Amino acid sequence: MRLPATWQEYQALCQQRGDSSIPRIKYCSGEILLMSPMPKHGRDAHLIANIITTLLDHTAREYDAFTPVTMELPNESGIEPDYCFYIEHWQAVSGKERIDWQTDPPPDLVLEINVPSYSDVNDYLPYRVPEVWLFRKNQLLVYNLQDTDYSLQTQSQYFPDVTLQTVIA
Repeated sequence: MRLPATWQEYQALCQQRGDSSIPRIKYCSGEILLMSPMPKHGRDAHLIANIITTLLDHTAREYDAFTPVTMELPNESGIEPDYCFYIEHWQAVSGKERIDWQTDPPPDLVLEINVPSYSDVNDYLPYRVPEVWLFRKNQLLVYNLQDTDYSLQTQSQYFPDVTLQTVIA
């Protein structure tokens, strides 16, 4: 559901929802988008996040992961990725109760289980997230930030030796 709204209306809606993560709320370009995830969405998100953590554990990499989390840049953007992972910058957020999206580094990798018309890789441009994984129609799409745009890749920069499409399938 799309609704025209101001940043203040978005903030009020988020406060009314409280600590619940449903419905998911996104703010972009003067619009609020609402989505109530279905069980398949949650299963896919959980499964792929477990694959990511298993790969990180297998390579003995330190990381921090968050779900649910709300990323906000006042008056510009508000989005709730399914999972976000701090890999290169895990120490910058480790132990923090809150992340300041204007001063703290962005997550290194964001996972979105895509519902058509809700999620778009460009939603993460204001945050400069280095890598975004979109899982759409049972296919994993890996995007890397290249200067000011996202570019579709065949490999993850964090798992260059892993054929992700095979692992996810």
